[in-house]
Amino acid sequence: MNKNITLQDIAKALNISASTVSRALTDSYQIGAKTKKLVLDYAKQHHYVPNRMARGLKEGKSRSIGVLVCSIDNNFMAQMLDGIDQHCSERGYQIIIMQSKELYEQEKANVDLLYASGIDGLLISPSYQTVDFSHLTHLQELGVPVVLFDRLSKHIDTHKVAVDNFKGAYDATMHLINNGYKKIAHINWDTELSVATKRFEGYKQALEDSGIKLNNDWIKFIDTTNAETLTLQLDTALQELMDFRPSPKAIFTATDLISTKCLALLHKRGYSVPKDIALIGFSNTDLADVLNPSLSTVHQPSFEIGSLAAQQLLSLINGKDTNSFQTILLPTELQIRASSQPKN
Repeated sequence: MNKNITLQDIAKALNISASTVSRALTDSYQIGAKTKKLVLDYAKQHHYVPNRMARGLKEGKSRSIGVLVCSIDNNFMAQMLDGIDQHCSERGYQIIIMQSKELYEQEKANVDLLYASGIDGLLISPSYQTVDFSHLTHLQELGVPVVLFDRLSKHIDTHKVAVDNFKGAYDATMHLINNGYKKIAHINWDTELSVATKRFEGYKQALEDSGIKLNNDWIKFIDTTNAETLTLQLDTALQELMDFRPSPKAIFTATDLISTKCLALLHKRGYSVPKDIALIGFSNTDLADVLNPSLSTVHQPSFEIGSLAAQQLLSLINGKDTNSFQTILLPTELQIRASSQPKN
């Protein structure tokens, strides 16, 4: 079995210095394009694998990024993780993924584990339960940069990347109104995180701008931390909405999980969508087109969220923009399908 080639092996073969090889492999501006291509082609041809540990010791960095998410069991999160991984791996960083399962205490424990592993920075989408961000501000005090993505909070000062949740919710609600629906219910999750509050505000603003009075009996907030009870809570909420008089004629749902489960539960209860009740919600599921009926959704640029968040974190790790934090809100896209067709 051939041993892995080293920087010195590449340097000797190409008759250049090891430092030139190293700079070429890290895309240094000090090295010309021709030399970079020569080194990269040789390294690829001979299956060069960088020694992360040696490189980290030399640079004083582990070249590892902690990524802490609420859960990895949905398509939207997987797409964001893909964006994070691609941006980081292309720049020589590996990612360590952990999940909080929407639990604050587990989130804190994960942060401690990631810090102990020597991460250079942390990307985090906070848990449903998180209202105290002191564990993250403490991490910043210890010199570890933190960037929030998807779920934002005003309780920590740093780079933040998400979608424009207010506008996405506003557009979805206005779509229902423009299609003839005036009695519109809203199902959201019960959290203080801006991802939920902004979507609720967007829903309310669309009603107000259209001269429709807000009906609090058509608004439901549910606890999404427990997967076993989520379906029961959502089923109960739908029963209460449909039994109420007057009952709503459309529903705007605020999360990926609620949107898809809501459609299934409405079918189970014998309702025809959109004949009996129309439905639109935030969702990045690849199955939206093949559901029955196809599900109208607010689509989020998930890959771009992850990639931009990683870009912002690496800028902090490399000592850039430390005094000019940005909050980047990407636009959403309405994807109109059968579940929200115009009212007859």
